[in-house]
Amino acid sequence: MFLCSKTSWGVTASGQAVDCYTLDNGTISAEILTYGGAVRSLCVPNAQGEVTDVVLGFDDIATYEAQDKFIGALIGRHANRIEAAEFTLDGKSYPLYANDGRNQLHGGKIGYDRRVWDATVTDSALLLSLTSPDGEEGFPGTLQIQVRYSLTDANGLRIEYTAVTDQKTVCNLTNHSYFNLAGHASGSIVGQRIQLHASNYTPANGECLPNGTIAPVDHTPMDLREATVIGDHIDDPFEQLQFAGGYDHNWIVDGEHGTLRPAAEAQCDETGIHMTVLTTSPGLQFYSGNALDGCPNGKGGASYARRSAFCLETQYYPNALCHSNFPQPIITPEQPFHEITVYEFSVR
Repeated sequence: MFLCSKTSWGVTASGQAVDCYTLDNGTISAEILTYGGAVRSLCVPNAQGEVTDVVLGFDDIATYEAQDKFIGALIGRHANRIEAAEFTLDGKSYPLYANDGRNQLHGGKIGYDRRVWDATVTDSALLLSLTSPDGEEGFPGTLQIQVRYSLTDANGLRIEYTAVTDQKTVCNLTNHSYFNLAGHASGSIVGQRIQLHASNYTPANGECLPNGTIAPVDHTPMDLREATVIGDHIDDPFEQLQFAGGYDHNWIVDGEHGTLRPAAEAQCDETGIHMTVLTTSPGLQFYSGNALDGCPNGKGGASYARRSAFCLETQYYPNALCHSNFPQPIITPEQPFHEITVYEFSVR
């Protein structure tokens, strides 16, 4: 069973109407906004059979426009960081907007998280589409983007990204949902457990920019191959954690890029909710919400403080455009962008 309903959800400061679509398969449900394509709620049953909303979100469009944490949103044209807000493609330099110190983060001044997407409903999915014109935020080529949200029989939220271009360009799309498996309003996530199916990661500098090396996780706090309490090592005197104020790094997902495979798992013993992340993408950013301070109050007035949620963002490696040994987030008219990520929920 798949049901999808639509409600009007207000108007942006520039006068654009925003809608909210509710997807429901009888066990789990998700609310998706056309503003930023944001996942506003994701409700799943806990071990007691009660409905638990496991993602951060807000109650009105004005708060989404005011916040700067990318809560729940679709991210592009390039997720994560580009060093010095500039890249070179086929010998030509493309300057970008610097919105993270001297670097660009998550698409620039007005990324896809700030755009109102067009929506179409099919008998099995919600399709969001967006045209990103040549030169928008400094990127070459016109992109035609479609993101397909659907619910799976395994009680998962499936996100399928497709983008076609009219010329060679950069593309790295993801979703920036913040998860708390005890419920969005329950406070700190440091007692929940995380497991990453990743034997290697990309060490970064003090600006959270990978330096081009690929390092094994062995014998470091970055080894999360076994289920680990998030707070156990988050403040260890390990340079990578000190740089980021906790976890905010890219791990290299084990297995072949392009195949849908397990990337991460998370568990809350209090609710019994278990989440498995599967992806076709080469990398995964595990972010422990270290900079959530100052976030506006969320749904129902909930306080979203530091480390009150975590993100698992599937992606090409950050700063890949500066490191040719990394998989390159470059597409052409003959080779479009296509990746799939699934967040599956069960009770353990």
